[in-house]
Amino acid sequence: MFLAEITGNLNAIGYGIAALGPGIGVGLVFAAYIQATARQPESAGLTRVYMFMGFAVIEALALLGLVLAFALT
Repeated sequence: MFLAEITGNLNAIGYGIAALGPGIGVGLVFAAYIQATARQPESAGLTRVYMFMGFAVIEALALLGLVLAFALT
């Protein structure tokens, strides 16, 4: 019986699974902004700032995960 040889890096698989979290988070942030703007259009300018802040934090966490995936090899 032949056994399959596993080559590659398991960190890449782990980050691929971990990238689902920021993807869902970005979707929730933009969905909340669209809903808030649709309910109260005059607050679009105020809520846009919070949308970009939330987007930046989520993307920073995603990039941090990417860096750690390569740093821990």
